[in-house]
Amino acid sequence: MAAAPRKPQRSSNNRRVIYDVLYGFIPITEWEEKIINSPFFQRLRWIKQLGFSNYIFPGAEHNRFAHVIGVMHSMDQMLRALGLAVSDQELFDKKCKTPAAMLHKSLRIAAMLHDLGTFPFSHAIENAYIRHGNDTRRHTEATGKRAGKKAKDLPNNHEHLGSFIIKNTYYDGGMSQILEEYDFDIQLISNIIKGESEYVVANQLMHSDLDADRMDYLLRDSHYTGIKYGQFDREYILANLVTFDAGQGQTAFGVRDNAIHAVEDFLIARFSWYSQVIKNPGSAKFDIISSHVAKGFLEQDLLYQFHDLLDMIYKGDERFYWWNDIYFMTRLQEARFQKSIRDPRVAELTQMLLYRRPPKTLHHPLFAHRILSVTTDENEKLKLITQIRRKVAEFEAVFRKHGTDKDWLLADIPEKDVMFTKGLSQIVKKRSSDNLYRERDPLKVVSKAGKPSLLVERDNSLMKHLSGFINFVPSVYASDSALTLLKSRGLISG
Repeated sequence: MAAAPRKPQRSSNNRRVIYDVLYGFIPITEWEEKIINSPFFQRLRWIKQLGFSNYIFPGAEHNRFAHVIGVMHSMDQMLRALGLAVSDQELFDKKCKTPAAMLHKSLRIAAMLHDLGTFPFSHAIENAYIRHGNDTRRHTEATGKRAGKKAKDLPNNHEHLGSFIIKNTYYDGGMSQILEEYDFDIQLISNIIKGESEYVVANQLMHSDLDADRMDYLLRDSHYTGIKYGQFDREYILANLVTFDAGQGQTAFGVRDNAIHAVEDFLIARFSWYSQVIKNPGSAKFDIISSHVAKGFLEQDLLYQFHDLLDMIYKGDERFYWWNDIYFMTRLQEARFQKSIRDPRVAELTQMLLYRRPPKTLHHPLFAHRILSVTTDENEKLKLITQIRRKVAEFEAVFRKHGTDKDWLLADIPEKDVMFTKGLSQIVKKRSSDNLYRERDPLKVVSKAGKPSLLVERDNSLMKHLSGFINFVPSVYASDSALTLLKSRGLISG
């Protein structure tokens, strides 16, 4: 693979390095090499970064493995730009355990491990697990003093799954054992990954409008899809990162005045990337299909349940390492061949997903792509969602009365807001402290005198006017016969 060889190579000075397609040679530490070579980390090689986007963009075969290596490198470069990094001698010395060195090392590890619990095909299958919930028909719990919460108490998402791996794998090749061997604070690393650590700057670097994760995936996804949206001036932004005193003994970071337009380009690139790649009308429909198929399989107990995964992780069951894109597609092939899918709609969707047979897109004024403002009228989006759901229910009523089981709809109604950035009123409303400059997410601009301000409150900022606008992209898909029926009754045109 272009992003990384099977094993990290050694440079001429005997330092471990990985060659990345975007950044070139990336030095790694002794403990990072052990993490990379662990089966939990190697599993990420077999999970595509962009789900089923490769059905439209043939080059989008890159994986979570290469991405998290890139996030670690971006984290390191941001720390160096901010003057928060320790020297290479301290960084690569396993005996150096000063607070500054351990924070630098921990941030690199958190960046590497932030996607450790990624589901097959990333967010599409994760959404199915979340909607399915915890299945109690065949309940097995991860037990033991170190296990913490029981399986039934953990939300079915990748963050909690990754956190469980980090905290509960005290065996050979286990993440907990590797981290404990080198005296890392496992809870701190877990908190950084969730953006909930005691350090404001660490939370910003991992979860904010300008973080190490976004710094990598925008460029990486742009490179592999061939779509130019997502590109930005990375080097200029890095050169203009700066820290400031956020009060109460906290350090935070922002950008210098002269980098305002560069970070605005970054925010605009992400907004456009979402429209052109994640919500691309050609590939998004297969992500939606896969989510419905996965939920149907979970309901029939044809996939590992979430508590099964936790049990495998805790016991060191190798089957967890196989839980990846290949596992998911193989399960679909097996179930189809064995005719074990009881729901005819799920069976049809499985065939469509396996052989890239896209459903029809329904065109209706209510289903149109819109740019909405949540700052001027927060009810606008909720009202529109209600109208879309009513229209979908109206169509489904027509199928029940006049159609057959071959007539179906799949509605993709956005739940999360994708925006340039939150507006000032939203930040104030949802602030977690009295000091807005200690808030994790919003981008800060720092003057020459070291005084911070929010990007969205600057008069010379385009984001002051664009903040609060959301990219609302609903999509409703249908079977061929459903589209024909709706057209015949004058409910859909075109």
